[in-house]
Amino acid sequence: MQRVTNCLLVDGNRSLLLQKPSKGWWVAPGGKMEAGETIKESVCREFREETGLLLKDVQLRAVFTILIKEDDTIISEWMMFTFKATEFEGEQLDESPEGKLEWKNNEDILALPMAEGDTYLFRHLLEGDGMMYGTFHYTPDFKLLSSRLDPLPE
Repeated sequence: MQRVTNCLLVDGNRSLLLQKPSKGWWVAPGGKMEAGETIKESVCREFREETGLLLKDVQLRAVFTILIKEDDTIISEWMMFTFKATEFEGEQLDESPEGKLEWKNNEDILALPMAEGDTYLFRHLLEGDGMMYGTFHYTPDFKLLSSRLDPLPE
């Protein structure tokens, strides 16, 4: 099982997002955990590698199991640990090795192209409180088949 961490950095009414070149989808910067890392170490390292910025106040806000299914067979499974931060330091990279970095207005984020399950995640990070837990089932081309979320979205 792959483990990944990511973080939404919120600065007032805007947030830093990464547009992945493969599908053009917008995501919170992050990536795969390395052996022996804590989830906090991983998210800080991955965020810095992808943005150049050092996160200062990361708070764990969501934990998801993501299953990729083909013909009712699970072909891939990962755990995603999502953080939110509002304080940072450093110089943002002009170009990220993972895609296009851009500050987006918070009110525009849910209309951006993204994986369907990420709309629940971003709504929780921008509008909700506390933790969210869930499971997403996707096809290999990331069509959302089903989800279970706690708390349920409003």
